[in-house]
Amino acid sequence: MPRAANRLSPLTVTKTTKPGLYADGGGLYLQITSAGVKSWLFRYMRAGKARGMGLGPTHTIGLADARARALNCRRLLIDGTDPIDARDAERAAQRLDEAAGMTFKQCSEKYIEAHRAGWKNAKHADQWTNTLTTYADPVFGSKAVSAIDTTLVMKVLEPIWTTKTETASRLRGRIESVLDWATVRGYRSGENPARLKGHLDTLLPKRSRVQKVKHHPALPYADLPKFMKTLQSQEGIAARALEFLILTGTRTNEVIGATWQEVDLNEGVWTVPAERMKMGKEHRVPLSARAVALAKAQEDVKRGDYVFPGARDKKPLSNMAMLQLLERMKRDDITVHGFRSTFRDWAGETTNYPREVCEAALAHGIKDKAEAAYARGDLFEKRRALMQDWATYANALL
Repeated sequence: MPRAANRLSPLTVTKTTKPGLYADGGGLYLQITSAGVKSWLFRYMRAGKARGMGLGPTHTIGLADARARALNCRRLLIDGTDPIDARDAERAAQRLDEAAGMTFKQCSEKYIEAHRAGWKNAKHADQWTNTLTTYADPVFGSKAVSAIDTTLVMKVLEPIWTTKTETASRLRGRIESVLDWATVRGYRSGENPARLKGHLDTLLPKRSRVQKVKHHPALPYADLPKFMKTLQSQEGIAARALEFLILTGTRTNEVIGATWQEVDLNEGVWTVPAERMKMGKEHRVPLSARAVALAKAQEDVKRGDYVFPGARDKKPLSNMAMLQLLERMKRDDITVHGFRSTFRDWAGETTNYPREVCEAALAHGIKDKAEAAYARGDLFEKRRALMQDWATYANALL
């Protein structure tokens, strides 16, 4: 016997208050929650699973309208379409229509603002803005983000892929991220035209084929003692900071950002917090006797929190100060960062310290995941001996 339809009446819908489900027939139910909220529910089976689709509250959707909506759901099921999937697709299409005016530039600005707080480097947002403004915006910045396709992405990347490969690679990743964000927010749909694997990598030559590896010009380690003697004759905080950088094998931003809270001169340890490290991991630096002496000398002229303060109050030394010092010393043939290579060449060619100790001294991550999983320690005591030997070598002419 077929199930009875239209069991409910408008009066029943109004008068019934007890929480529960009340069948009208054909999968349509009056639903009353424990809080007394009334709404319509369409229940059905799909691929052996029970599903329920809300059709709206009774104060807005009347009984006749609810029956019409339930009838439409049944028709979709007969055609092999899931009503919930059909509704979601319709809503997605509507969102895309509403977002048709959302441009790529607007999306990139919203993406940068949403992620700004999570970027440890304050300059990161500026770098994102500058690369997208310079290269992407002239091509499709004013176009609807939903209209960005592979042709437009290639139009941005191709002119600089072989000449500015590093910039082009970062730009591609940033475009991809903005488009992914726009897709999740419902401003576009479909595959990401800026993705590399299985897409752009078939259209663009491999980076390794077109990108020339540029190493930071480094001082040969044999010339270091003479250079250090000259450096020690230079006056100013930049000279002391550069000497400290060389002796510790660290990077410019790590040195100029060093605070007195990070340095334990009694133990000869400088602990650089994770947020200031390139690898995002805390790094303990063993200080040689000479490095400790440099820091103690800075205590005599201490002002503020920074070990190497800048000209302005409460500001660290400029990140260009040491490079400018090299220029004044007429050593524009080398870079500040290159001293890390000087140290690594010396350690590898003139000492018997294991490779992992030398790499740990430079805070280099272990690329092999299996090896990294077992490397729990930081080889600190072995690094302490290494850095003291390095300081002894560097100051051989003192």
